[in-house]
Amino acid sequence: MQKGTIGVTTDNIFPIIKKFLYSDHEIFLREIVSNAVDATQKLKTFASVGEFKGDLGDLNVEVKLGKDTITVSDRGIGMTADEINQYINQIALSSAEEFLDKYKNDANAIIGHFGLGFYSAFMVAKKVEIVTKSFKEGAVPMKWSCDGTPEYTLEETTKEDRGTDIILYIDDENKEFLKEDKIFSLLKKYCKFLPVPIIFGKEKEWKDGKEVETDKPRQINDTHPLWTRKPADLTDEDYLKFYRELYPMSEEPLFWIHLNVDFPFNLTGILYFPKIKNNIDLQRNKIQLYSNQVFVTDSVEGIVPEFLTLLHGVIDSPDIPLNVSRSYLQSDSNVKKISNYITKKVADRLEEIFKNDRNQYEAKWDSLKLFIEYGMLSDEKFYERAIKFALFKDEDGKLFTFEEYKTLIKDNQTDKDGTLIVLYASDKEEQYSYIDNAKAKGYDVLIMDGQLDTHMVGLLEQKFDKTRFVRVDSDVVDNLIRKEDKKASALDAEKQDILNELFKSQLPKQEKKEFMVSFEALGKNASPVFITQSEYMRRMKEMSAFQQGFNFYGELPDSYNLVLNTDHPVIEKLLKDEDAACGKELAPINSELSGLKARQDSLRESQKDKKEDEIPVQDKEDLKKTEQQIEEEKSKKNKILADYAASNPVIGQLIDLALLSNGLLKGEALSNFIKRSVNMI
Repeated sequence: MQKGTIGVTTDNIFPIIKKFLYSDHEIFLREIVSNAVDATQKLKTFASVGEFKGDLGDLNVEVKLGKDTITVSDRGIGMTADEINQYINQIALSSAEEFLDKYKNDANAIIGHFGLGFYSAFMVAKKVEIVTKSFKEGAVPMKWSCDGTPEYTLEETTKEDRGTDIILYIDDENKEFLKEDKIFSLLKKYCKFLPVPIIFGKEKEWKDGKEVETDKPRQINDTHPLWTRKPADLTDEDYLKFYRELYPMSEEPLFWIHLNVDFPFNLTGILYFPKIKNNIDLQRNKIQLYSNQVFVTDSVEGIVPEFLTLLHGVIDSPDIPLNVSRSYLQSDSNVKKISNYITKKVADRLEEIFKNDRNQYEAKWDSLKLFIEYGMLSDEKFYERAIKFALFKDEDGKLFTFEEYKTLIKDNQTDKDGTLIVLYASDKEEQYSYIDNAKAKGYDVLIMDGQLDTHMVGLLEQKFDKTRFVRVDSDVVDNLIRKEDKKASALDAEKQDILNELFKSQLPKQEKKEFMVSFEALGKNASPVFITQSEYMRRMKEMSAFQQGFNFYGELPDSYNLVLNTDHPVIEKLLKDEDAACGKELAPINSELSGLKARQDSLRESQKDKKEDEIPVQDKEDLKKTEQQIEEEKSKKNKILADYAASNPVIGQLIDLALLSNGLLKGEALSNFIKRSVNMI
């Protein structure tokens, strides 16, 4: 019997394995089973080239549970004593210090990177035995044993058949791994598509109201998963069935891409386009990464571009190691090539469907939109391809590429400065009246109500020359696409001040909302009053919900304009009614204000070219007193106008109608509006 010390340069590798791999300790089963599969595959290779001439027989890998053991058995190439010394008793570590320093924050990179796959067994086992017999003629069966210290024993044993049994004596902290359900779930997770049959227990069936074992071995895995087969041999139903196996509770996918490339890297897989609704985060981590059919991870950020993590499916590449580390992904050239390749294949597939079956593509656009917009926003190369097949939907439900839409609207929606104005609405129902006004002018309106449309608008304005996107409720329709210089209101400043106070005094006080009054001469047939919201401020606030650095805008109140159409007969009548009701009471105040303003102008004129210390104290006090008197008279005037406005139901009705059309009239205010409407009828 041979005794020895495992060749490592640190005193004891096992506490390090347990400590730094503990969070990932379930992968011991993947490593041990994968080694068994490798040994089996190697035997097949030797047989194919004539180096093994015996009977291959049953090549299954079997996992068995004992009272306190897990045994993984294969009938692969086995090992000789020399091979055990070479592959088991030597661990290539330069120093414990380098080991700990390099991998303390990335424990998952340890296994595989240093050939430690077998030693992951000591994360869950207090003792491990290897009973093995090489396939080579005349080989002597060997037994290796280690109890989690660097000391081991190696001795001859008896074993009739070639292959290897790995026996793990599970320690007290990891008894959960002796449960059948636990091992079954781990085998399903990591070994579901291994290329050699994995047997665990017996098939079960329901009999007399309970589940009973049959005599048939239970195979865990599909050894020829769909992505390993030729696309020409597969039907649509094959792809859909495989999708249902991967994601049992999901809706059927829109379509799929079968990946198959062997130069300059190896990659196979199937990527499915799911029906993405409106929440990006819920869709992530659905792509499963495999290496030679061994499950690696379903967190594929870094291997595929971020926007492609919204896809579902499988990627299999032997060029990505079993244990993917963040540092590896950031530096490996193969990973970057794979990422670029997948992006190109996705763009190719989308463009192919768009060109060959546009009707099908348009029918699926609502489910594709979020994915494509996310890609355009986050990946420049994808944007360059996708701008050809990204679609815009107008309020009639018609779909256009940007070039098609530009051709449609350029004659009618180019402003006086030669800028193409794209009108859009974010809510077809709430902004109906604004859409209607725009259509009455012959304009077309897009519906941009998606989660990323605010960001898309900003991106497209950067990309497209002399093009501006304007939400249809951000201004009066004549100002949205300015064809000529703005028409000035016929009202003088005094009448504008009166209207401003009449309406401002009756505007609601709503939390985090500000209202201002403005005036436009829009003609007698336009609405007398409506509300607009600044395009710039609204965009900044919407961006604040998604992007850091815009938080300042998120804290600002929503700002609205109450626009009065000074040409409308209702507004003209309001001014006449106000003058009839308040004219006599306001006359002396207006007269007093006129005199005070004249005195204010005179005092300011006399002081304008003088330095502060050159102005007589009396003149300063006179100016200050005059300004105070002006404010007092204005307050008296505003009080009279506010009292009148409160008593005039037409003003409240006009304001509420404007609020109602913007979804801003709620609760008690809405109830009061209904009562007032009934009374006015």
